[in-house]
Amino acid sequence: MSAVLVKGQNGPLSVNELVISVEVAAPADLSALLVTPAGTVRSDADFVFFNQPAGPGVTLRPGAPGASAVLTVALDAIPADIEQLRAVITLDDANGSFGQLSAPVARVGDAAGNALYEYRIEGLSTESIVIALELYRRQGGWKARAVGQGYAGGFAALVTDHGVRVDDAPQAAPQPAAPEPQPAPEQFVPQPAPEQFAPQPEQFAPATGGYPPPLPPLPPTGDYPPPPPPPGQPAAGYAPPQADRDLPNGHAVSLVKGQRINLRKEGGAALSYVKMGLGWDPVKRGGIFGGKAVDVDLDASVVLFAGHGPVDVVYYGSLNSKDGSIRHQGDNLTGEGEGDDEEISVDLARISPSVTTLLFIVTSYKGHTFEQLANAYCRLVDSATNAELARFTLAGGMPFTGMAMGKMFRPAPGADWKFQAIGEGFQAKHPGEAVPQLARFL
Repeated sequence: MSAVLVKGQNGPLSVNELVISVEVAAPADLSALLVTPAGTVRSDADFVFFNQPAGPGVTLRPGAPGASAVLTVALDAIPADIEQLRAVITLDDANGSFGQLSAPVARVGDAAGNALYEYRIEGLSTESIVIALELYRRQGGWKARAVGQGYAGGFAALVTDHGVRVDDAPQAAPQPAAPEPQPAPEQFVPQPAPEQFAPQPEQFAPATGGYPPPLPPLPPTGDYPPPPPPPGQPAAGYAPPQADRDLPNGHAVSLVKGQRINLRKEGGAALSYVKMGLGWDPVKRGGIFGGKAVDVDLDASVVLFAGHGPVDVVYYGSLNSKDGSIRHQGDNLTGEGEGDDEEISVDLARISPSVTTLLFIVTSYKGHTFEQLANAYCRLVDSATNAELARFTLAGGMPFTGMAMGKMFRPAPGADWKFQAIGEGFQAKHPGEAVPQLARFL
């Protein structure tokens, strides 16, 4: 049976091989700092954590399924000039705090699994980091002491204060390959439409309660086309019309921002069933923290517009459009893995005649910005053959939590659908916040 320690209390250690474990009511990392009598590390090698799991006499090992990692310690292998081993608990969510959770518990046991000491860390409030306990030399032997010192300065500040060199700046996202020469981008100028081309009056009303957050009712549909500019002034963003390119046969086209293509093959019929794949990769932290990526939860959505009025949204909380033409394949919470992170299938032939634009957006549910992402892209796939038709990749990060990736649109009822790459940012964590900001992309 283990002895229970309270804050500041210590006890002797009579065995050489030890295991330090923790119990936390939220995802957390365990790490260790090996410090000299001056309270600092000798070098970065004395910091044992997820990206450097072994140090002199200390190893970080995976814990049991669903549990935090553990530190295994061989006291006789710790260098003589190291006086203390400090065990640190860090919440994965830097915006969280121990005060919102039940008190974490730190334990010291021997290699055979026998519990020696247990310390319930009470009294924490706004801290997300705590020095839980320490092993220290005393009169030729070792002791364990309950510390429970919360740290408000952040993980990088804690290890810096102990002498660890830190470069925690995000790495730049890799640059994509140079795209093939394309025609100059063309701005979409809506054309007058007949009276029967009117938006549907119905409102979008997703299910409510819990996750995901409910979206507010969509605003009333706007006029189509937008009011003309004053006499003698060109429309904002107007560029002289140029012919949009058909999709080449045999290979995908690499799009640049603003470029438009027709959704039909060269010399062939218009496409009718396509899939939009969206993907991203978390950017790994720089410097000594380079092995652990930021946990970023992005959500792909498509907003349907009739003229300038939104009439439907397909997203993680409502996976199908009201007319059955669009289906979301489900939510990806991390961006990890190869291939598309989220996919949206579109049956162009079934889209309501009143719908003029499908705007594909990505929002960051936890509020991370695109500066913490790499390789964000959208790609158009022919669902009949699963062949990639076009791809648009964003180079570098942007300080936004939302991104308009691209849009499908038809300039008049019955006209062929076109696709345009956008790549413009805005601030929104979920589609409900995004919809009121999207009119400028139409």
